[in-house]
Amino acid sequence: MTSEARIQTPYLVEEDELDRSLRPRRLEDFIGQARIKDQLEVSIEAAEAEGRALDHVLLSGPPGLGKTSLAQIVAAELGVDFVATAGPALERKADIAAFLAALEPRSVFFIDEMHHLPRALEEAFYPAMEDQALPITVGAGAGARVVTVPLPPFTLVAATTRTGLLSTPLRERFEIQLRLETYGVSELAAIVRRSAAILAVELRDNGAEAIAARSRGTPRVANRLLKRVRDYAQVRGDGVVTAQVAGAALDLLEVDHLGLDRLDREILRAICEKHGGGPVGLSTLAIAVGEEQDTIQDVYEPYLLQSGLLKRTPRGRAATAQGFAHLGLEPPREPALF
Repeated sequence: MTSEARIQTPYLVEEDELDRSLRPRRLEDFIGQARIKDQLEVSIEAAEAEGRALDHVLLSGPPGLGKTSLAQIVAAELGVDFVATAGPALERKADIAAFLAALEPRSVFFIDEMHHLPRALEEAFYPAMEDQALPITVGAGAGARVVTVPLPPFTLVAATTRTGLLSTPLRERFEIQLRLETYGVSELAAIVRRSAAILAVELRDNGAEAIAARSRGTPRVANRLLKRVRDYAQVRGDGVVTAQVAGAALDLLEVDHLGLDRLDREILRAICEKHGGGPVGLSTLAIAVGEEQDTIQDVYEPYLLQSGLLKRTPRGRAATAQGFAHLGLEPPREPALF
């Protein structure tokens, strides 16, 4: 592969330096998602062999699985510039034009949270993605005219947690569509060991597995918990992270054996105790726990669903028998009508 990419990324400026240091920089360093890595490797090598920009890439899946890392890795493997922004930051066509017009040839332009892009602005990407052209309206009224600005070949890499919110015409313009899946405990333990080595944390294998088991199948959560467990080990232990130390630290953080934190349990408890197990509408649930609807739907609900503690019904969210059992509660004798 070619040399390291030059990163131009105001979107990531506020990201914690420590978090950035834990990001893998090459495909070979990226743990898990083997199928996606293989597909990207083939596509990248083909683009390099032909001297062209990589086809546009859509990365989907729950938050924290490595979509941003993969976007940066694509640029690094190609040895091209990496420019990043987020859907909510693009409010006008002029914002999009400013980014696209400044791209270097074959650059990777990364848009996180693409589903937050206003629908009216999606159309601005159609000619840019298909024809490397940007139509700009000059003037107003009867004297207005459209000037087409040519663009260098580039790769749009978009990340989303809610693919269904992207319009069909926009989705179809991504030649490479990849969905990231949650990680197994063994993969997460490997990620924790890698991060511990970078952070110079003395970590036992059973400590890595204890952290991985409570990480909700998500590398971002695993790394966050590792840092908290490291602090606990330094303050209340001898600095070595064992299974016992990790368990004590995570208990203090109120992360239970399934990886549920306090808000997870509050969501589940609100459904079980306040609404008889459901079904409960998302807006009602958000008010009950004092959290935004999008946060519940994108961050908390997926893991509760995957764990079998919650289910969606046409009338709202409902707790399962496993959900009641996890809270130590008896399910209602009369099942809710879904």
